[in-house]
Amino acid sequence: MKIVDAKVVVTRPGRNFVTLKLTTDDGLTGLGDATLNGRELAVVSYLRDHIAPLLIGLDPHRIEDTWQYLYRGAYWRRGPVTMAAIAAVDVALWDIKGKVAGLPLYQLLGGASRDRLLAYGHASGQDTPELLDSVRARLAEGYRAVRIQTGVPGLKAVYGVHTKGAGSASVPHQQARPLVEDWDTRSYLSHMPGVFEAVRHEFGPELPLLHDAHHRLTPLQAAQLGKDLEPYRLFWLEDCTPAENQAALRLVRQHTTTPLAVGEVFNTVHDYQTLLTEQLIDYVRSAVTHFGGVTPLRKLFDLAAVHQIKSAVHGPEDISPVGMAAALHLDLAIHNFGIQEYSGHSPLADEVFQHAYTFADGHLHPGEAPGIGVDMDESLAKKYPYEAAYLPVNRLHDGTVHDW
Repeated sequence: MKIVDAKVVVTRPGRNFVTLKLTTDDGLTGLGDATLNGRELAVVSYLRDHIAPLLIGLDPHRIEDTWQYLYRGAYWRRGPVTMAAIAAVDVALWDIKGKVAGLPLYQLLGGASRDRLLAYGHASGQDTPELLDSVRARLAEGYRAVRIQTGVPGLKAVYGVHTKGAGSASVPHQQARPLVEDWDTRSYLSHMPGVFEAVRHEFGPELPLLHDAHHRLTPLQAAQLGKDLEPYRLFWLEDCTPAENQAALRLVRQHTTTPLAVGEVFNTVHDYQTLLTEQLIDYVRSAVTHFGGVTPLRKLFDLAAVHQIKSAVHGPEDISPVGMAAALHLDLAIHNFGIQEYSGHSPLADEVFQHAYTFADGHLHPGEAPGIGVDMDESLAKKYPYEAAYLPVNRLHDGTVHDW
């Protein structure tokens, strides 16, 4: 068996997605997600101009060898563009292998380690009453764990909270330049404990609550927030400080017992080494789409398991249904699964990317279709061409650019 075609499809059924479609000489196809939110066309060029020509004639069954060929062979390793492109190839190859075997991907990864996958949804509000209504809506949809994001008094636009006309954290603003949000750390730190007190008072102590600080705090500020939120028993505090400085998490860990989740912007195991070996975090957050695919992410999860750290794959709307499906197969197979982020996709995106995975009663399952279980309607995809869209940027009150 040989690869005879490598096609890159860019479509916007509500938002931009980049999909690689590989075809073999006997007509089998495999799909991979290469979406890099706000920088999609950089990955398109990497795939079309640099990777696709290398794939023609290769044996699609040699997944590990192909992964090493694309990673080591480029010399310029790592980085989100490179790893998203490699991820698309890797997932497409696993998709083909599953179809050849007539088995869903999770069976090729060792079979199921559980029956279903706990998912968490997103709740947000400009103020606390609006947030409580949003939590109720997520519970009505069946979620059994909820991420809490809220507006902060004195700030006009805050990450994770929908602002009319500005999109949301996972749906980029469609304009020539990014939306500018504002930020004040002191106001945020003083506001959040009261928010969680109100949520706990309304919904009780058993509902798993999560919160994303989105890299905005210094290590000392993150430690303060973690300690202040301890009475509300969070499931986790996510991205409390930029973790490229892995040693910074030592200070946070010393001062709070609030569980910590990190890694959605990480691309390789090297970004995690100190965090894992010193057990400075509790959940790893990398996505199949941005980490080079199923092959390296499985290795990361196995390493994390040695240190009693669990998985929590990044899963907002900017991960296409193709990337989501691959994540769910991996989730089902590994032993140290923690939780899966899931905000769903638009009905139009689900129509373009028809998938076997399901969400019911707060849980996900990848389904039993061979491969990853996703089919792309290319004719429909062509009706929704790429449109430039950016994630927001963030500035302090004095105009300084801050972490978004």
